[in-house]
Amino acid sequence: MIKIHSLHKAFNTKPVLQGVDLTIETGKTMVIIGRSGCGKSVLLKHIVGLLIPDSGTVEIDGEIISEMSRGELYKIRKKFGMLFQGAALFDSLTVGENVGIALRENYSLTQKEISDTVAEKLDLVELPGIEHLKPSELSGGMRKRVGLARALATNPSYIFYDEPTTGLDPIMSDSIDELIKNLSETLNVTSIVVTHDMQSVLKVANRVAMMHNGRIYFDGLPSELQKSKDPIIRNFVERNAYQDIEIQDEIERLHSSGNETS
Repeated sequence: MIKIHSLHKAFNTKPVLQGVDLTIETGKTMVIIGRSGCGKSVLLKHIVGLLIPDSGTVEIDGEIISEMSRGELYKIRKKFGMLFQGAALFDSLTVGENVGIALRENYSLTQKEISDTVAEKLDLVELPGIEHLKPSELSGGMRKRVGLARALATNPSYIFYDEPTTGLDPIMSDSIDELIKNLSETLNVTSIVVTHDMQSVLKVANRVAMMHNGRIYFDGLPSELQKSKDPIIRNFVERNAYQDIEIQDEIERLHSSGNETS
């Protein structure tokens, strides 16, 4: 379980987090939404100990992150996996080398043990047998899946997803959402998803937290978010839902025009 209590952080004189309180339950998927610049990324960096709060605490499995030694911090970070927005694969490495990199760097495993784990995780994300390919040979959706396989390689207790469907067409976005949901249920990992995609919010979230002015403005079920009449919530939800429709229409238009040309 992750418990965040009265978290404050300012850069120079600009406050970013102004008393964040949030509990993320074990085995659940928490989706964090909010306008750009509201502090979502800063909050995630506090959870993994990349930033130290000005005041307040982040507690992981009963331990306060800011009170840990460097060795303790490295140890607890092994509990986390991260899917970056652009997948962040190393272009010079093969898929297999990308997925296995944390295993080679942090554990004393044989090459066979690493290869077996890589194959297992690629199978989990429905990309079996592509270890030999380079990232440049993959589609955007495949790169996201490989990035997720890498995040899963160390069997983390927590997985962070940073805008997992950004840049993907609606069909691939839906596929990634389904994968996130299935992995959460199958592996019983605790998932934290940062996204602007309202379709993703409704599909994967057990709970939704909306950040506004450096605080958690809303914390509840996806259905409660949908039904809320609060003007700030409605403005965010409706604007992003409308943008999702516009993006889908544009992708369909480009596909249609490509088919006509061919």
